[in-house]
Amino acid sequence: MADTTSRMLQLLSLLQARRDWPGEQLASRLEVSVRTVRRDVDRLRELGYRVQAVKGPDGGYRLEAGSELPPLLFDDDQAVAVAIALQTATASGADIGEAAERALATVRQVMPPALRHRVDGVAASAPPAAEPVATGLLLDVSAAIRAREVLRFDYGPPPDEDPRRLEAHHLVARGGRWFLIGWDLDRDDWRVFRVDRMRPRSARGGRFTPRELPGGDPHSWLTSRFRGSTDGDWPCRGSVVLALPVDQITPFAGDAVVEAVDARSTRLTAGSWSWGALAASLLRFEADITAPEPAELAAAFGELSARAGSASASVT
Repeated sequence: MADTTSRMLQLLSLLQARRDWPGEQLASRLEVSVRTVRRDVDRLRELGYRVQAVKGPDGGYRLEAGSELPPLLFDDDQAVAVAIALQTATASGADIGEAAERALATVRQVMPPALRHRVDGVAASAPPAAEPVATGLLLDVSAAIRAREVLRFDYGPPPDEDPRRLEAHHLVARGGRWFLIGWDLDRDDWRVFRVDRMRPRSARGGRFTPRELPGGDPHSWLTSRFRGSTDGDWPCRGSVVLALPVDQITPFAGDAVVEAVDARSTRLTAGSWSWGALAASLLRFEADITAPEPAELAAAFGELSARAGSASASVT
């Protein structure tokens, strides 16, 4: 049986994972009696955690939000997760690097020595975002989404800013940048905006009724928009046979499909936003290329060859 402290950490983790827990289920998960669960709940209450009893046929417990922050209790896995998240916070694109460092130092100070040693063993880092977004701006955009209020902002560098009115629906972090997806009231269509280029105006518009984003998933919708399609796939997709073994192609294939033809050649099926871009991306493997499909891809190789020949002839 786990010692009392370890068991209380497990209990707290379970209570944080879902809203209501029947007492019998908690006892089963912790491999203790219902009476022991009741005593551990009382200990959590003494530490400042507001654990409410839930009435009903099975009885149970619920962890409520408190007005004061109780002592932080992390099990080993939670502590490592916090350390990694804070050390790599700059990858999110939010301007919170210094705050994350201070938060990690604060959390580290209240950890027991053994757990602090394990957290110190996590050496993670992430490159800073090219255009970090101020936390105040992220909070303003998030507030408009929660309140379902039309967001009014200028977009683009002055004096060429473009005033916009947007029903803000989804805030998405991707590739070190933050993007806002919403219904543009002036374009009467879904649009995506880089948050670091937005300058919200002080007054918001009226409230709106949420709309259903095509496909339902903001991440998939954003991928489709970046690829210039409506179904999430690339608008141009084709295949070639490369004169390289499959193990030399797979590490660099990205989202392409790789199939071994024989020990020395591989069929690669990939996509891009245009046939020319697809042909150019396949040439990066620096290997002989045969069997291009479809015909549009074969024609794109011919056009690239002509352009490369002209570039070569222009060198004096």
